[in-house]
Amino acid sequence: MVDTDRITGAARELGGKVQSGVGDLVGSHGDSLEGRMREAQGRGEALYGQAKDAVRHAAGEAADLADDFYAQAHDTVREGRNVVSRQVEEAPLASLLIAGLVGYGLALLIHGRR
Repeated sequence: MVDTDRITGAARELGGKVQSGVGDLVGSHGDSLEGRMREAQGRGEALYGQAKDAVRHAAGEAADLADDFYAQAHDTVREGRNVVSRQVEEAPLASLLIAGLVGYGLALLIHGRR
């Protein structure tokens, strides 16, 4: 989507070029100077619109990347949950022993040795 600042800026720049050209042609320094000022103002407005478009595009790309990352993370977690579930079903006693050791290790880390 093109920003309206780009469109109005381009129109103002074109109008300024025409006005300065006519001013130069008829020898009117005031019109020529005013036209060049309008042209510069239009160029600035068009550049501002381009910057807004670029930021909008970058924000959209970042949102798309975040959505992709979220979907991949969700799939990875689901896959890991399935693997752990199968392991627990196949060897419940070993899984219980491992869970107990992990819990004991975490308790030591949290509370330390006194």
